[in-house]
Amino acid sequence: MAPEMKTKPIDDAEMAHLMAALGPFEKNPHIAVAVSGGADSMALTLLADAWAQQQGGKVTALSVDHGLRPAAAGEAQQVGHWLAARGIDHRVLRWTGEKPKAGLQAAARAARFDLLAQWCRSAGVLHLLLAHHIEDQAETFLLRLNRDSGIDGLAAMASIVEKADMRLLRPLLGVAKARLCATLNAAAQPWLEDPSNENRAFERVRIRKTFPDLAAAGITAQGLAETARRMARARIAFEAAASELLALCCTVDPTGYAHINGAGLFSGPEEISLRALSRTLMCIGGDDYPPRLKKLEHLHEKMKAACREGTTGWKGATLGRCRILALANTKGGTGFLICRESRFLPAPMSVQTAMDFDWDRRFLLRFQGEKIIPYQHVSLQALGDKGWSILVAKVPEIRKINMPAQVRATLPALLDADGIIAVPHLNYCRVPMDRPAPAFSRAVFHPRQSLSGTGFLVAQ
Repeated sequence: MAPEMKTKPIDDAEMAHLMAALGPFEKNPHIAVAVSGGADSMALTLLADAWAQQQGGKVTALSVDHGLRPAAAGEAQQVGHWLAARGIDHRVLRWTGEKPKAGLQAAARAARFDLLAQWCRSAGVLHLLLAHHIEDQAETFLLRLNRDSGIDGLAAMASIVEKADMRLLRPLLGVAKARLCATLNAAAQPWLEDPSNENRAFERVRIRKTFPDLAAAGITAQGLAETARRMARARIAFEAAASELLALCCTVDPTGYAHINGAGLFSGPEEISLRALSRTLMCIGGDDYPPRLKKLEHLHEKMKAACREGTTGWKGATLGRCRILALANTKGGTGFLICRESRFLPAPMSVQTAMDFDWDRRFLLRFQGEKIIPYQHVSLQALGDKGWSILVAKVPEIRKINMPAQVRATLPALLDADGIIAVPHLNYCRVPMDRPAPAFSRAVFHPRQSLSGTGFLVAQ
């Protein structure tokens, strides 16, 4: 009988190769690693620490305590003890405040990323490593397949994701989980087992439990991940074509809306046209993910019919936090206005000087003042139709500003008991002030998703 082959751990040379595919990195890099204490993230933390030291840099491991399980705090503390023994810096980030009753898992994932991103931003860390491996990639592929995803979804997870302040890196996407466990065993490093990984209430766990049966039928995690990689190649090519199409048919206004030439949009292949439309909705709507493909296809068909039959028979639609309206252009063709849907605008909020934040996932706002001075009587909110009516009654000439009515209502405005203080995108500021009030020093359209997109990136 042939001797049983041992699973090979990942050594420093292989880790250097995996990281090189995700570079380049700055000199003496400071790398953050998301670590839960499980085998995947513990192995990545040890490997990343050795790699960073070779580069003259360092690693900070970040654990998130969602406060959802009584044992979570103790587990984070245990991870800290393990890493401290190895000289690895470790921080615990806590999700505080009221937790939603519905969609808790999705909210917890979003909170986890926000906490990790905030820490990296404040620490000036440009790279956050995530420990997803080949089985995670296969599970993601099957999850997306079960939800009737198109090519984008079936491309599964990217190895490099560009964010505004940092990059998310997944160096282990081509590595089997067994090799990560072998790496920890070789280093005599224990790890934690998350009980939620056995909870069949979660779709991902149910899919994971089918892997033995799939393997018996010849369907392996390696094969599924390779299919996802091929889908990623197709996605990259389609994204480039969609960017070319958008350059020809779409314009984005700095007040936060887009106009699409219908004839241009539908001049390309349907897959490219759908992708261009999805990209525009994400840019204006501020969503992190594209709309469901079936809903996008339905909207696409309605818009195509409006181009073919004229604008009078279609009253428009909403999708992805956006409102889509058909407009006749001067040459007799059909164009489309894509603007923010008013029902998803932020609730009124009090403001203070020295604030600098992302409002409505579209506008970066900053208020003047070096010191924080609260203005409890001042509210930041969407202008709304009522606010516009009040404004034009006071300043009739503001009607001359060429801006769609649907867009005006969604603009950020400052109000107090005396009325409207300022609407920066309408160049309005009340003078004189009846009482002290904050003033905008910056109000720019800065969508979370650019029209061209950062692209889907796969390490080679």
